[in-house]
Amino acid sequence: MLLFWLAWSQRCFAATCHINQTKANQIRPSPEFKPPSSIVSAMTSPAVVPSQMKQIMVKEKGSNYRKATEIVTVPVPEPQAKQVLVRISYAAINASDVLLCDGFYTPGLQPPYPAGLEAMGEIVATGEGSKLAVGQNVNFFKIGSFSEYVVLDDELVTVIPSADPANLLIAISGLTASIALERKGNIKSGDTLLVTAAAGATGQFAVQLGKLAGCHVIGTCSTDEKAEFLKSIGCDRPVVYTRESLDEVLKQEYPNGVDVVYESIGNEIFDTCFKNLSRYGRIIVIGVISGYEKDGSYTIPATKLPFPFATVDKSCDILGFFLGHYGADMSVHAERLAKLMSSGQLKAEVDNGEKSEKGPFRGIDMVYDAIDHMYAKKNTGKVVVAIGAGSTKATVPV
Repeated sequence: MLLFWLAWSQRCFAATCHINQTKANQIRPSPEFKPPSSIVSAMTSPAVVPSQMKQIMVKEKGSNYRKATEIVTVPVPEPQAKQVLVRISYAAINASDVLLCDGFYTPGLQPPYPAGLEAMGEIVATGEGSKLAVGQNVNFFKIGSFSEYVVLDDELVTVIPSADPANLLIAISGLTASIALERKGNIKSGDTLLVTAAAGATGQFAVQLGKLAGCHVIGTCSTDEKAEFLKSIGCDRPVVYTRESLDEVLKQEYPNGVDVVYESIGNEIFDTCFKNLSRYGRIIVIGVISGYEKDGSYTIPATKLPFPFATVDKSCDILGFFLGHYGADMSVHAERLAKLMSSGQLKAEVDNGEKSEKGPFRGIDMVYDAIDHMYAKKNTGKVVVAIGAGSTKATVPV
């Protein structure tokens, strides 16, 4: 298991964040997938690979995911030298998927290009010179994960011990929390840490890492069920904001303010967090999920706070964080997280939509429902879609 996380590299992340048009076009394969004899002979038991597959493509840039993308049928790609063909079992849903569609991460990339950022699957064919083998389960982080099959360079995949969807969680969600809390939050024992969207994919890691660091942890969530989950992973004070005022809770129970905020919602929640920040406090902004509107569009909400003077009054810091800028930190934090998860000190919650109105999420077509599920704040843990696999477990200790 440790080798899985150690294999993460800065190059893998850079390949995703800076993909160019040529790389995007490589997802579009030759008309027919006819594995050469060198590939077939490498298979322990030749997999049945269809000639066509489904894939979500960005047809026009925009923040309305349903309008900007479409499901297309394309030929299954053929692995070239030092590449593998992966049949995707689970695709991960990230808030970043909408920003990828909007062109935020790829301003120079023009549609059409494939959608999705993160997935795992099984190698079903290898190209000449590949050091990997048919039958191995792998994790990858690369544009094009909302597909039934994908071709990947050997160096962009990481062999994982099993097909357990919990293996998806550490790549973006775990590393974001771990690096941000250390590099930006400087959390220490005795700090009061507030985590918004605490029952979400990355929030669950922030809560647990905060407790391991000796912090008193407050976590916001939308339901009593999520509050119970937060208690189960060590959260000291879950705040169900749909039935109690976060502002009132913080003012009455934490009159001295909170020291660190791990913030991903924005809008009024951000303003409330700032107003209840202690002197010398830090807010780490990792996202603005409140910008996702009911009609599927995305807008960046404005704050009502009197910046920049408001920061002077508290001598506080507002710190932005984007994981792609911290490639050099990934291997160290991956090793640390792997040890914590292997020892059972960290748990990973997976949400396959089984309790949602349209779930469980199975197949490319349900990626849209899974994205809506996440932005509607209905998920507990990481949202995943079973592309070529069965349903997930509710809680998966790694």
